[in-house]
Amino acid sequence: MKRREFITLLGGAAAAWPLALHAQQPAMPVVGYLYLGSPAHTARQVAAFRRGLSETGYVEGRNVAIEFRWADNEIDRFPDLAADLVSRRVAVIVVPFSGAAIAKAATKTIPVVFTTGVDPVEAGLVASLNRPGGNVTGLTAMNSELAPKQLGLLHEFIPGAALLAVLVQAPSAYTASVLTHVRAAASPLGWQIEGLHASTIGDIDTAFASLVQKRAAALLVTPEVLFFNSVAQLVTLAARHGVPTIYWTRDFTEAGGLMSYGADVTDQLRQAGIYTGRILKGEKPADLPVLRATKFEFVINLKTAKALGLDIPPKLLALADEVIE
Repeated sequence: MKRREFITLLGGAAAAWPLALHAQQPAMPVVGYLYLGSPAHTARQVAAFRRGLSETGYVEGRNVAIEFRWADNEIDRFPDLAADLVSRRVAVIVVPFSGAAIAKAATKTIPVVFTTGVDPVEAGLVASLNRPGGNVTGLTAMNSELAPKQLGLLHEFIPGAALLAVLVQAPSAYTASVLTHVRAAASPLGWQIEGLHASTIGDIDTAFASLVQKRAAALLVTPEVLFFNSVAQLVTLAARHGVPTIYWTRDFTEAGGLMSYGADVTDQLRQAGIYTGRILKGEKPADLPVLRATKFEFVINLKTAKALGLDIPPKLLALADEVIE
């Protein structure tokens, strides 16, 4: 081989080396984030999810990508959004708060990480909390078990009340279970329970009209994505009608709601981020037990209590994690 031909061949091979090395680099994993609501009120939760991912060494844009899909409270869109993520062959699908069953039905192979308020065994999401089996795992707040605590807090404010309204979403096995737990918790307090259903934002106004007509003394708002995306509307209606209301997350209390008690949803999303990172590193959902919430918050809005003409019992002030003035 002539010297000139050898140099040309060597130069061509050297030019090809970066391309060969690039081709050998593993593709950046993609996480699908599938949410029934809209992005408007979820910045804190999404940030917590990213923080959890980073705790396992994954940083968006550096070594992991996140594909967001928002259903904007249109449940009919959810299956198509889930199918879209499956068709894109994402590495993990994360489903915060609602819709885990739809994601599970969309794939038997792609890992699914959920956060939920229901009993995931009762809902058919996993075989057991300790050994989920299959491709699904996550975190649960077991919200139905919080009803006795929430009603007890309301009872401290209005011990002489007779009728309590409970706002739930469209009638389903889940809402029926919630109302059953609430009625069981209300019975020792001497309260009657009136269930109010809302499937759309417009239904929330109708539910409050019914609440006023029935003269309910207080309101319990249950954990639903629709309600989480209607924080301002719910807080405004409760203030307008002078209804003492308890919610499940501090987002409502910070917006002017009377009080909230429930699992720290940002901590749940951080934990979901950690689980996602562990799965990206090779762990199997079947081997990751469903985690129960361990961090809960009780927040009172002092200004709202005064506007409603309520005195905050010293016992509640002592119990509160935070009092907003």
